[in-house]
Amino acid sequence: MEMDLKALNRAIEQVSEEKGIDSKRVLEAIEGSIAAAYKKEYEKKGEIIKAALDQKSGKLRFWQIKMVVDDTLVRFDVDGEEEEMEVEDARPVEGEESDVLPRYNPVRHMTLEEAQRIKKDAKVGDDIEFELESHEEFGRIAAQAAKQVILQKLREAERESIVTEFKGREGEVVSGTVQRFERGNTFIDLGRATGVMPYREGIPGERYNIGERLKFFIKKVDDESRVPAIILSRGDADFVRRLFELEIPEINEGLIEIKAIAREAGSRTKVAVLSSDESIDPVGSCVGQRGTRIMAVSNELGQEKIDVIEYSEDPVAFIEAALSPAEVDSVELTGEGEEREAVVVVPDDELSLAIGRGGQNVRLAAKLTEWKIDVRSASNPDGESEDEVDEEAEEETTEETPAVEEKTEAAEESEEVVEEAESEEKSE
Repeated sequence: MEMDLKALNRAIEQVSEEKGIDSKRVLEAIEGSIAAAYKKEYEKKGEIIKAALDQKSGKLRFWQIKMVVDDTLVRFDVDGEEEEMEVEDARPVEGEESDVLPRYNPVRHMTLEEAQRIKKDAKVGDDIEFELESHEEFGRIAAQAAKQVILQKLREAERESIVTEFKGREGEVVSGTVQRFERGNTFIDLGRATGVMPYREGIPGERYNIGERLKFFIKKVDDESRVPAIILSRGDADFVRRLFELEIPEINEGLIEIKAIAREAGSRTKVAVLSSDESIDPVGSCVGQRGTRIMAVSNELGQEKIDVIEYSEDPVAFIEAALSPAEVDSVELTGEGEEREAVVVVPDDELSLAIGRGGQNVRLAAKLTEWKIDVRSASNPDGESEDEVDEEAEEETTEETPAVEEKTEAAEESEEVVEEAESEEKSE
């Protein structure tokens, strides 16, 4: 078989560049496919066959491998019954434990005594090689087997290459194109690989269009599954952190530090920042001139509202800032550890602003500061809770209801009288 070595080497380099695989791995895949073809055509089932291709001369070399074993690695059946020979390797499967040893297979195993006749210093666990006759003619079935092996080897090598590349990029922001939607998941084309953004990792209410290019946060690379899964997110709080680092040079340079983030994706985010340089205003630097910097982050998040506040080691000052834009009259701290609580008093007209729609503002402030926050109005600083006030209001409304109903019934009766009078006038 004449082999065009220049064409072969070019093909190896091309596949290596396109798939991002080391050229040695590509060559190994080719050698593995040739060994599979040889085994299919000339050898017995179960044999371990290896092949080597000399890229300079184009010559092929084949050999068989047998592993030196003893009764700690395999079981030797002595019950006298002839059983069908199992194709099992003595090597344990990584990550799996089993009390059952594989059966001794003379096609791929050798006893220590047999091995030492060939190689005096052989020991249990060694591989003994046996040169095989070279062949260059392979049938159609053998060629198909070789094709399947090389495709499988290349897929495995590409998978390992992708995992290695993206495993080291967890926590980074990447740009990708929306590819397709499947069972609530959004698949993103990242170039060499495809990432997946589960429904829960998206921004609620945000719609994605096929072909749209967006930024995504690499949350995790799952290399345990058969197909490596690059888990992407746009709803994670760390996505906001990375966007701030990209848009605000002072954060990227370490002059400003993001101390805490509390986020409800698609709605609102609070970011606490601290400057290591007294001459730098951390909040002003993050907002930018006329809000240009913060708007760039907000636009990437679908116009999500972002509150930037200055971090303080003083919990009172930090809690007051976290409840912005509401003004705070006083903060009283009680308890310790998980039981610590801050009772915050705000002006009556600031109460709804401090609590926020659906309690969002105070909820995010509590998450940001890691304090349980109880917001009260100035007119009720230490009396009834807001729930009790609401219950009293409901009771007052209930007490007034009968009078309202009486007025309604009287109005209905008067309307009926007017209608009857109008009908009588018409009949006359």
